[in-house]
Amino acid sequence: MLKQRLITALLMLAVVLPALFYPRIEPFGALSLLLIMAACWEWSRLNGCRPVTAALIGVGLGVLLLVFWSAGGLAHGWRVLWLALAPVWVLLVVAMLSRGVAAWVAWPAALRLVVGLTLIACAWLALVQARQIGLEFLLSVLTLVWMADVAAYFGGKTFGRRKLAPAVSPGKTWEGAISGALGVLLLAGVWLVADARGLGGGGSLYARLWSLGPVLALVSLSFLIAMSVAGDLVESLVKRSAGAKDSSRLLPGHGGVLDRVDALLPVLPLSMMLVTF
Repeated sequence: MLKQRLITALLMLAVVLPALFYPRIEPFGALSLLLIMAACWEWSRLNGCRPVTAALIGVGLGVLLLVFWSAGGLAHGWRVLWLALAPVWVLLVVAMLSRGVAAWVAWPAALRLVVGLTLIACAWLALVQARQIGLEFLLSVLTLVWMADVAAYFGGKTFGRRKLAPAVSPGKTWEGAISGALGVLLLAGVWLVADARGLGGGGSLYARLWSLGPVLALVSLSFLIAMSVAGDLVESLVKRSAGAKDSSRLLPGHGGVLDRVDALLPVLPLSMMLVTF
């Protein structure tokens, strides 16, 4: 399993890194659009659609986003959209995690499908616009989620005692979540020190939040960390309702696309909201 995970990760990096570092947005936008189409296919399957229908939904949404892109949609700031998504995500997380798996299944299938597809599409828009802001900004958002995940994993393995959400994700603990938060705060501090010494470009999420003042920066980071954990838990809840261990098997050793980007789905648009507020 470890060997397969490593091979898949190396192949993904070989494809993603050139597109990510390319000066123009087109390669990264196109690659991320393909991933979003796969995520939409997975979401549709997890919410009761048959394989062919799910594939058509994924392709259809991809085409709509491509038309949106071609029509100049990426040229707009979408500040109002980011502001609107903040309460939507918070209310959705509270509703889903407080009421549990049974309540999610009770939602109308069409509503579950549309809500998820809409949020995935908005995450793609936030991802591409984050790259338009700058490579450093996008990398700082991505590393926030990665650090929260990695630090939570090792902190949970070492200190984990109290379950965070046993009915949804039995492996997650409060100690792991706290470790993840501390890891992100450490990362932010190191990044800011590097900026102060001229080693960074000053365009990171951490620098932009710090410019708002220490208190607001700390509150904003805490909010993003919490939503990163929540995004992971929400996807776990949906998978549990579907009786699935992974969102798909598209990425051998890693599961599916949603399994890799679940925490980013809320963090990307909320990061855009915080820096455009």
